[in-house]
Amino acid sequence: MDSLDEVIHQPVRLKIMAALKALPARESIEFVRLRAIVGATEGNLGAHLATLEKCGYVQMEKDFVGKKPRTSIAITKEGRRAFEGYVDHLRSILDGAA
Repeated sequence: MDSLDEVIHQPVRLKIMAALKALPARESIEFVRLRAIVGATEGNLGAHLATLEKCGYVQMEKDFVGKKPRTSIAITKEGRRAFEGYVDHLRSILDGAA
């Protein structure tokens, strides 16, 4: 990777990707929990998730618990690779500055 992934580099999306990457493979997190971790508003988080989903970095599933809607978010294999590449690039910058 020659440059930082601009999609991930945005601070809220970076927090989202870090939170999702911390989950075990194929695990998801509920929107409400992710919102609390990231510290974003519902609308702001939804917009950032839409951007990440469009890039193929996250997958969202919607269902109902009783009559209440629930959205679950998981990082995709592509998203995991992109985040790992992003972190590797940051490490190479830091190693080069030392």
